Formats: sequence, structure tokens, C-alpha cells
Amino acid sequence: MNDGGAASHNRPDPFTVVSFNVNGIRAARRRGFDAWLAERSPDVVALQELRSPATEVGSFPGYSIALDVGSIAGRNGVAILTKTPPTAVRTWLTDPPKARGLNEFATHGRYIEVDLADRPVTVGCLYLPKGGLPAHRQRTGAMRDAPDGGAKYDRKQRFLSAFARELNRNRLSAQRDGREFLLVGDLNIAHTEHDVTNWRAARSMDGFLPEDRAWFDSVLGSRRLVDVVRRIHGDRPGPLTWWSWAGESFAKDVGWRVDHQLATPGLARRAVSVTVDKEPSPAQRLSDHAPLVVTYRERRPFQLVDGRQRGAQVYS
Repeated sequence: MNDGGAASHNRPDPFTVVSFNVNGIRAARRRGFDAWLAERSPDVVALQELRSPATEVGSFPGYSIALDVGSIAGRNGVAILTKTPPTAVRTWLTDPPKARGLNEFATHGRYIEVDLADRPVTVGCLYLPKGGLPAHRQRTGAMRDAPDGGAKYDRKQRFLSAFARELNRNRLSAQRDGREFLLVGDLNIAHTEHDVTNWRAARSMDGFLPEDRAWFDSVLGSRRLVDVVRRIHGDRPGPLTWWSWAGESFAKDVGWRVDHQLATPGLARRAVSVTVDKEPSPAQRLSDHAPLVVTYRERRPFQLVDGRQRGAQVYS
């Protein structure tokens, strides 16, 4: 998907990136996703949990779509919509992961990556596996699901360990090509106490376990990736992106932030605003998640030659 030529690009300032777990793209479209997309009109939209065959995802006017629906019927699936077709698309089917331990997930539709054609940025979209409690924390009658001996917990931890290595490789690969790197998606982890309404109770829950949060710490750093939302929003509660369908969690704003945008430092410094498009009422919800919207500024034109940036340094 590389035209092999050189092109100069001078896109208007700013550009907007959205991460949204749609919890079934067909259901989200019935609920009004297309109207939201037309009104918001972001430059890049990363979707998780499509839960649909490729033939039923459909098209989106004004956007090119890259997707990997995976091989598990009715589960997972990721996609990236871009207003300009990307110069390259990579999935774990077309470009198998190099990190040991990820091969068992390669056909599950959990990761897709694109090189944007109109700016020097690589965007990766991740739907990280939901886990469970470790075996020693499981008690019959005290859990929503039946005890599984820690199988789901172990699966998630295997993924986290391997994906951290893969993520580092992808970030460095983008850097070698003169591109910033942006990881977005539903990571099924709330990182800080500000990311969960009832954080004290959440300490014994999947997604806020000490080992989950320690993994999140390990992928961040001043020379690696920056939590863009926390950088903009500051050390205060929220913004939340997920609320249970049950009860009055949505109306009372009792939820979690498990949807994230993690950027290389140069790109993170260009983030100027963060918004969660939470619907006005429960009846208007598109999903159990809400779109996480980050706007980035752009400073100067650049030139791409064979998919790589030339004639300008990566923005900082």
C-alpha cells in the first residue's frame, strides 16, 4: 500500500484521533454510530470489539478502513478508519508478531497498525484481552463468573508480558522511519486511582490489580510512551470511558477509564485537548464505552518519500 513516490503534505492544524470500543459494530451502527461519526468527523478512528464478520462491518463514507476481524466468531475484531488511505497496514496475520508468546493470539483480531499517509505517525490499535482473578483470589459464590483456576488471569498476563516486547519493537521501528508512534485502544486496565470511581474496592478486581498497574507503569516513560489523557487532564478524577450496562452506573458516572492513547513524547507534547463523547442519557448510548477523543496540533509541512519522512524533523 505504498505508492513509492514523494509527496508534500501540509494538513491544517489540528488533527483528531478517536479510540472507541463499539461493543459490536453492527449494534453500534443501529444505535447511531454513523451519525456520531459524521458530526464528529475525526481524522483517525480506532475501533475495538467489532464482533462481526468482515462482510458485515460495512463501509463508512469519507473513510478508508483497515481491519482484522479475527477468527473467533462474534468476538474481538479491530479496525482503523482514516480520511486518507494509509501507506501501510499491518496485522498479526500479514505481519506475525515477533515477540515470543503472542502467536497464540495472532488470529484473534486484537491488533492492527497503520502508517498514516498525511502525517509522520504510526497508529496501533489494541484490544487487550480481559483477564480474571488469579487462582488464590478466587472464591466460589463471591464471583460473578465460576472460578476457573486463574486461567483467564494467566492468559492476560502472558499477553501483557509478550506485548510489552512487541510494543517496544513497533515503537522503535516507527522511530527509525522518522515517525511518531501512537498506541490507542481498550487496554482493559485502569492505570491510576483517578481512572476508577471506587478505586479502593477495585484493587481486588481484574483491570486494577497491582500487576496490571505495574505492567502499565513499565510501558510508560519519558523516552518511551506518555499517557496523553492523563497529561492533558492532570492528576484529578476521570475522564471515565466505560460504565456498566447494569444499574445506574452511567447516570451516576460510576465507571472506569480503560480506553487510552499512549504516544511517543514528541507527539504527546502536541496534544491540546481530550474529550469523552459520553451520551446525554442511557437511552442514547452507542456502547458500554464512550469515544475517547484527543486533538493534536501540527506545526509544519513535511515530506514523505517511500513512506518515510524527509526534509523535516519529527515534531517536538
